[in-house]
Amino acid sequence: MKKVSKNIKETAEIAKTFLDKILKGKDSANEATIVCLSGNLGAGKTAFTQGVAKHLGIKSKVVSPTFVIYKKYPLQDKKHKYLFHLDAYRLKNEKELLHLEWNKIISNKENLVIVEWPENVKVIIPKHAKYIYISNDRNDSRILELK
Repeated sequence: MKKVSKNIKETAEIAKTFLDKILKGKDSANEATIVCLSGNLGAGKTAFTQGVAKHLGIKSKVVSPTFVIYKKYPLQDKKHKYLFHLDAYRLKNEKELLHLEWNKIISNKENLVIVEWPENVKVIIPKHAKYIYISNDRNDSRILELK
C-alpha cells in the first residue's frame, strides 16, 4: 500500500489509515504490535508517529525521542495500554536496546511500539513487525509505503 502526503495533516490521515490496517491484520496476539519507520532525516517519521498518537487520543506533545531513546505514552485504546515511541538513530547496535528492556516491551501484547531507524537495530526486530518506508519526491511530497 502506497500513499502520497503533501502536508502534515495528510501524513496524520495516512498514519491513521495505515495503523487501522496494521491493527486489523495483526496476527501475533501474544506479542506487541511493532511498526518500523524508515526514511532519511526529515522524511516525516516523527510526523507519522504524531499522527498515530493523535488518532489514539494522546494529548501530550509527541516529539522525537532521539536523546532519551524512547518515550512511553499511556493509551485508552482497548487493544493497547501503551505506545512506545523509540528512536534508534543514536544506537550503535542492538545490544544498547537490550539494556532498555526491549525484550520485555516487545513481549507484551498490550504494547504498540513504533521504531524510527529500525535498520540500526535490525537483528532484534521481530519478524512480525510491519514496515513503513517514507521518502520525499521532487515536489516535497512524502511517499509512504506500508510493507
